Amino acid sequence: MPRPFALRAVAHFLPDDELLVADLPFADEERETGRNLGIERVRADDGLSAVDLAVRAGEQALTQAGLNAGDLDALIVIDSRVPRTLLSSEATRVQAILGARRAVTFGVGGLGCVSIAPALRASRAFLADEETAEHVLVVHGSKPATPNRYRHPVTVNGDGGQAVVIGRTGPLRVLDLVQYSNGEYWDLFAVDFRDRPVADWREECADPPKYSFKLAVETRNRLRELYRDLLARNGMVSGDVHCHLGQNLSEGSLRFTAESLDVQIAKACTDNLRRYGHLGPNDMLLNLTAAIDGGELGAGQRAVLVGASPVAAWSLLLVENGDSGATEHYL
Repeated sequence: MPRPFALRAVAHFLPDDELLVADLPFADEERETGRNLGIERVRADDGLSAVDLAVRAGEQALTQAGLNAGDLDALIVIDSRVPRTLLSSEATRVQAILGARRAVTFGVGGLGCVSIAPALRASRAFLADEETAEHVLVVHGSKPATPNRYRHPVTVNGDGGQAVVIGRTGPLRVLDLVQYSNGEYWDLFAVDFRDRPVADWREECADPPKYSFKLAVETRNRLRELYRDLLARNGMVSGDVHCHLGQNLSEGSLRFTAESLDVQIAKACTDNLRRYGHLGPNDMLLNLTAAIDGGELGAGQRAVLVGASPVAAWSLLLVENGDSGATEHYL
């Protein structure tokens, strides 16, 4: 059984400015689908970059954990989908702004909205490898790849920052993590950006039937297999999981996840979907904190967080809420 680790603090920064989905510039053939995703509005601030969002969330998470940036042993930045400049390092820029001078710093990504999974894996590996290390900070700033914020026929993207302080002990134990990817779909969605002004950038699906049918069938089967394996290797059955959380793509995607696993998805997901839209790899932990705050996941209870990305990648995270971490070290 894998060794658990812990989330000491989880923070989110969401800009104040909002856009109504009904006011977005949908193409005629996209309007009906886009307005029926279950998303009413998204947070949007064109004056804030992905780095800005990540740093603001990082500062909040450090405050929650009672730390300063100088205490960090490692800083892991989940790569933004569209960096402001090529060749430069967003990871070390975040390091410089936060002042995490002694932190081992690097970026991870490449799996879209499942990229939180390799970030958590890297955090656990770092803590296991460095016996004296205590504090890892994972951050991400979620910004859409295109100015119209819509990925047809999938979702509407909002702006948001997320930061997680990870340690050997803490109030949220990460018991297990399973992950899988299939490179056959690596370019199913893409933005052709070379020699095009940003205003003309659009997320395009290379093969809509492949997304709607073939990938949907594989996603259903893959999630079932991963869920079965996750429970089996932890000596659990579905009834031992008190809360199931998905990603905020659409109402249809949440129903699909629920039906695929024969579970009920927490209300926190539909609430956050409606208010914030899709925030990439930030969705799952945003929904987790909302489920705890809303009483859907109580102390000592366990949750499974389900992630799926059209690249294609899938992940399931098993979390237990309410352990104080006062005496027991997990790694």
